[in-house]
This record gives sequence, structure tokens and C-alpha cells, in this order.
Amino acid sequence: MAQAAAVAKPPAPPRRRRASATPRRLPYLLIAPAALLMLGFIAYPVISVFYYSLQNYNPTKPWRNGYAGFDNFVHAFTKDPVFWDTLVFSAKWVFVEVGLQLLFGLALALIVNQTFVGRGLGRALVFSPWAVSGVLTSAIWVLLYNSQTGITRYLADMGIGSYGTSWLSDTSTVFPAAVVADLWRGVPFFAILILADLQSVSKDLYEAAEVDGASRLKQFWHITLPHLKDAIILSTLLRAVWEFNNVDLLYTLTGGGPAGRPRPSRSTSPTHPSTPTTSATRRP
Repeated sequence: MAQAAAVAKPPAPPRRRRASATPRRLPYLLIAPAALLMLGFIAYPVISVFYYSLQNYNPTKPWRNGYAGFDNFVHAFTKDPVFWDTLVFSAKWVFVEVGLQLLFGLALALIVNQTFVGRGLGRALVFSPWAVSGVLTSAIWVLLYNSQTGITRYLADMGIGSYGTSWLSDTSTVFPAAVVADLWRGVPFFAILILADLQSVSKDLYEAAEVDGASRLKQFWHITLPHLKDAIILSTLLRAVWEFNNVDLLYTLTGGGPAGRPRPSRSTSPTHPSTPTTSATRRP
């Protein structure tokens, strides 16, 4: 028996199962529905817009539709007198708005991040403009810029400016007026994102910096700002895209003007609206 056991063959090793290909493909299968939806909602509009840009497309006169090639681009770049002015204005608008919103939003986030009485209520008031829709924001600022009942009326009462002045109908003041209106709504967006990232910065870093004798400015430059880099980049990119597509506020405030329109003439001797008219100005 012992001799038979010595001669017996060792048991065969278990057969290895072939590694299934399903686990490797599983992540791609899981993200496939979302990828298909993104492809449908992003790729299809881009392709369709490019297709229509090569066509003479007029829904009111379909018999004139047809392939135009790059004639539309040639006309826009060489013959359209408004295209380049519009492009320059859009770039100026995005640069000014995004830069000022980032600056004021960062300052606002640093302020509401401090500990003070009523901080919760202060944050709610600061962030509330972001919850207001674009059309409602435009309506609020149209009333504020009204020449009869708005800001200019009260400034004229204090001796600043003249009565009947409309900042939205003057080419020298319409841009700053629109910038201020959009700042009121856009600054809270930067403040919200920056504040959320600001609260993740460890206080131990500031305590160590104070022990080393670092000033508040150096703490901000070497600790706060590097930690906020990702939030600043993300918010700046998002806001730049949104500001480039900003139509509702500008169109509601100005109606597309006053570019290309004559500047309204101003009276050399403006009178107070409540001043009674003389007999020479009255109708017979």
C-alpha cells in the first residue's frame, strides 16, 4: 500500500478559468447611456448648425433654400458692417464683466467667510441676486435707470446731472450702466463657488503662517489663492461662456441700442419736472 501511494500521481492543478472580458467592458457599458445622451444633445446641434451655415435657409421662403457653400461666412467676414463691431463689443463685454465679477466675487467670499453676528442672514442676502431670473433682473434695472423715477432723478435733486437724463439711451453711459446691472447678478455666482472652496482650506496653515510672522497679504497670496485656483478657473470658464451668450439682460435694457443711433440732444437749461410752465410754453 505504501508503495502504491508513493507511485500515485499528484492531483492535477485546478483549471484556470478564462478571464471574462465583461469586467473590462463594464465601465464603458455603464457610461454608455450618458455618453449617448451627451452625443445627442451636443454633437447633433453642433453638426446641424454647421450644416445650416452652409445653406441658404429661410423658413418663410423655403423655395429659395439651397446649398450656399461658404458664401455666408464670406459675407459675414467681408461684407457685413456689423459683424466685426459686434465681435469686438462681445469680447469687451466678456473681458470686463468676467474680470470685475471675479474680483468682486473673491472679495465678497472673503468677507462672508469671516465670523460675525448675523453671518447666515448676510450670506443669504448676498447670494439672493443669483436666484433672480435674467428678465426680472433686467426689469428691476430698467426701473432703476428710469429717467423720471429712477436713480438719475434723485441725483438731479442733489445737483448731480440734469433731469430727464437716460443712461440707457446715451452711447457714453449705456455700457457702464449695463455692466453694473449684470454685476449685481453675476458677482454672487463667483462668491458662492469661491466660498465653498474657501471653507475647505485648513486653519492650521494660517496658524502656522502667523507663527512664522507672515502678514495677511502673504497668507492670502501663498495659502488662500493657491487653494482657490481650481474654483477660480472653473467659475471663470463657465461665466465667460455664459456672458458671451448673454442676450436677455442686454436686449431688455437697451433693445439693441443705442449703437448706430444719434445721441439724444440735451437741453442747455434743464428744468425741474415740477416747475410750472410759463405762458409762452403753454398751448393756446
